[in-house]
Amino acid sequence: MKKRIKLWWQELTIQKKIAVFTGMVCLTILLSVVFNVWVVRFSLVDFNGILQDNAKCSELIQALEQESTLFESYMRNPDAEKKEELDRAMKRTKNAVYDLPFQYRKVGELRYAKTWSIRSSYEVYCTKRDAILSMEDNVTDYVSRLYEVYDMQKYLGQYAGILMNCTIEEGDISYQKKVPTLVSVPMVVIFAGLLLLFGIAEMASLMKETIMSPIFKLVRASQKIAANDFFIEDVKVDNKDELGELVHAFNKMKYATGEYIQALEEKRKTLDLLHEEELEKLETEKRLEMTKLELLKSQINPHFLFNTLNVIGGMACLEEAATTEKMIRALSALFRYNLKNQETEVCLSQELKIVEDYMYLQQMRFGERISYQKICRVDADKVIVPAFTFQPLVENAIIHGLSKKEEGGTVRIHIWQQGEFIFITIGDDGLGMDDELLMHLRRELAKEDGKTGIGLGNIYRRIHAMYQDGNVEVYSRKDAGTVIKIQIRHKEVGEEDVPCVGGGR
Repeated sequence: MKKRIKLWWQELTIQKKIAVFTGMVCLTILLSVVFNVWVVRFSLVDFNGILQDNAKCSELIQALEQESTLFESYMRNPDAEKKEELDRAMKRTKNAVYDLPFQYRKVGELRYAKTWSIRSSYEVYCTKRDAILSMEDNVTDYVSRLYEVYDMQKYLGQYAGILMNCTIEEGDISYQKKVPTLVSVPMVVIFAGLLLLFGIAEMASLMKETIMSPIFKLVRASQKIAANDFFIEDVKVDNKDELGELVHAFNKMKYATGEYIQALEEKRKTLDLLHEEELEKLETEKRLEMTKLELLKSQINPHFLFNTLNVIGGMACLEEAATTEKMIRALSALFRYNLKNQETEVCLSQELKIVEDYMYLQQMRFGERISYQKICRVDADKVIVPAFTFQPLVENAIIHGLSKKEEGGTVRIHIWQQGEFIFITIGDDGLGMDDELLMHLRRELAKEDGKTGIGLGNIYRRIHAMYQDGNVEVYSRKDAGTVIKIQIRHKEVGEEDVPCVGGGR
């Protein structure tokens, strides 16, 4: 639970953390006020109710005694002054009677019954008392009615005393019930205070850990940077608030500043070595000349081979060796295409011509084991395709798909247009690949430096580099063959400055 609270706290912003801490303090104060109000109400208001009930009963008894005394004095020797005192006493008694608590839920069944009896008897008493006060003393039943009033006064006094005793007993019972609670109040106050203090202390600890501690770490790191120590360990905090972002930015700034200063230092060292590099410049130029010479030699060898093939072809013609001449002419065309063509895009007809020359040589090698089919549904002399694309894929089909198959197979090229795109498929019905090897090949093709062989990998990267929406896909099935599908945007001669010389066979 504590760990969850800490994680939740770390994700809060500083403003929310302050708001939560402030709310916690305000809640503590509010709970203290509410608790104090409850204690006051419990200890004063409730006890005050008991005392007031006792006081009202006592007031009734005193009022009845005063009224009885003044009534008896007035009846013995009536005069105006005594009549005024009696009237005041009777008014006091009336107020005391009707001031008694008379709510059933509050006073209970017994006190309610006694109060009801007092009120009912008092009304009868008032009727007979007022009658005797207005009656002449020579009336026949005057004395008996007078003593009846005296009896009712005693009766009311007795009932008032009984009500007083009931009120005192119930108040005592209520008091005894509240005493244990009142005694436990100090313990509750202490426990609640400690609990709230613990909560505030924990909150303050979190505030220190998530606000003050990161600041102290930043101060120490800043002091080290001021001493030119830029490669200190990063300041690490768990905060996800503004301080966390500040620490992250500080670490990046520290690293960038250190790298910049290190770069300046390296630049200074580089300038110091500049003089030595100038001394080595002549040696470097000499080596460059030697490299150019070696490059020239490497270019002479292919040209020599190409010219030699032309001489052999001429001799084969003189000797009437037609097949040998045709093979040499096809191989010579391959060399000429590779040596002289520096374009990135060529006519489709040129690529097909090179494929046919290459397939002728392979058919002479493998005989009837290898066959070749071509379906071209576009104008090969007008459509432009990437150079050096078809022959490497056909070569892969023969080497990896058909040459290892005893009965050989067929290489098929299919070219068609669909919308703004040209689609080219070069496939074979050779050995093919299982799903695992196919998926591995596709993953390697997708990598910038994947290991897929020079031919296919080079074509894959060139297609994606030359055409924004170009694509190369590989499909294969074990013992069924492999198909390479190329998608390029349709271009025709005239749209690009591409030479288009020669056509297919």
